[in-house]
Amino acid sequence: MTGTESHAQDHDRDATTSAGRPIVCVVGARPNYMKMAPIIRALAAHGDAVPPILVHTGQHYDAAMNDRFFTALGMPRPAVNLEVGSASHAVQTAEIMKRFEPVLDRFDPAAVLVVGDVNSTIACALVAAKKGVPVVHVEAGLRSYDRKMPEEINRVLTDQIADLLYTTERSAAANLHAEGIADERIVFVGNVMIDTLLANLSAAVPAGITLAGLPIEQAALAGGYGVVTLHRPSNVDDRETLVRLLGALREISQRLPLVLALHPRTQARIDEFGLAGTLDAKRVAILPPQGYLEMLGLMSKATLVLTDSGGLQEETTALGVPCLTVRENTERPITIAEGTNTLCGTDAQRIVEAAMDVLATGGKRGRSPELWDGHAAERIASHLAGWVTARHHLLDAASAAPVVSIKKAA
Repeated sequence: MTGTESHAQDHDRDATTSAGRPIVCVVGARPNYMKMAPIIRALAAHGDAVPPILVHTGQHYDAAMNDRFFTALGMPRPAVNLEVGSASHAVQTAEIMKRFEPVLDRFDPAAVLVVGDVNSTIACALVAAKKGVPVVHVEAGLRSYDRKMPEEINRVLTDQIADLLYTTERSAAANLHAEGIADERIVFVGNVMIDTLLANLSAAVPAGITLAGLPIEQAALAGGYGVVTLHRPSNVDDRETLVRLLGALREISQRLPLVLALHPRTQARIDEFGLAGTLDAKRVAILPPQGYLEMLGLMSKATLVLTDSGGLQEETTALGVPCLTVRENTERPITIAEGTNTLCGTDAQRIVEAAMDVLATGGKRGRSPELWDGHAAERIASHLAGWVTARHHLLDAASAAPVVSIKKAA
């Protein structure tokens, strides 16, 4: 018997003896961890009412990085790891579904809670919906209206089959209403990602520690630096686009040293396209993927952040750090309307001009949006506990109702 199986059986016994049926909470990729960590704690604080069981699909399969994030965020070890690994969208989604169905049979949960918009989100939601298990979607209603993005497909479909939809911003409700989703399924709770940020900001690793010993000019960093992340296929899989973006980074770095946390996908494309020498190592510090506390430390003291990540758009808004988003659209418009985000697209000149404007003016500072206050997970747990209890009473009442038989007339 493997350690994972043994740990899962312990949870089986806990779920069987607890007063409430468990809530199966699904993570699959690193952005999910920051969203799920406060939810797990908040559910656990309700005791046996909504006991959480954490399931990891293994969509992101770097064991060392997973352990690093789980430790930093104080998350429990998953009860089950489906270990699906990397594959095409279709194969990965199908494999998650195949492996997740027996998990529901084993735990008989009161609900399945999914976060975000990765393949694990839609795969597990589909399995639950088809088995009659309520689906709870955290971070519902966000829309880029770009159906070329796999994440957009995942968002739309998950919201359609979810029984409860917890939203991060009020505009999400309008998106859901337009798709025919009833208001009683929608609850505005705030942003769980910001719960994690605020809870961990004091523990962030200082940027000086993360950047020590790198070939970048250390004296230049004292005057400020920019943080860069690029990973979306639309930005890094096309050689012409990647050349354009790296050229913009090179030009910006002559005025502002940059720290590039290099995603494995981006590293592979840089090597494949022969672009390894594009950036000046004395002006651009290239790092491997960073842990959560290291990245938080880098961002919190940055002059600006340049990214194609959805999560970083939100985190920079909470931190008050100007963000330049290298995309043509965003599913998080509140970060533009109220926060620090500026949409730049992928045109090199626009990106450079936006960066120079930040250096000249200090950039957007914005404000923290409504209910981005560090208590979103508590609101979710309180509402979900009441919802599960009410649903349980309704089901009990329905099962206790007398069965009326109708006799045929003679």
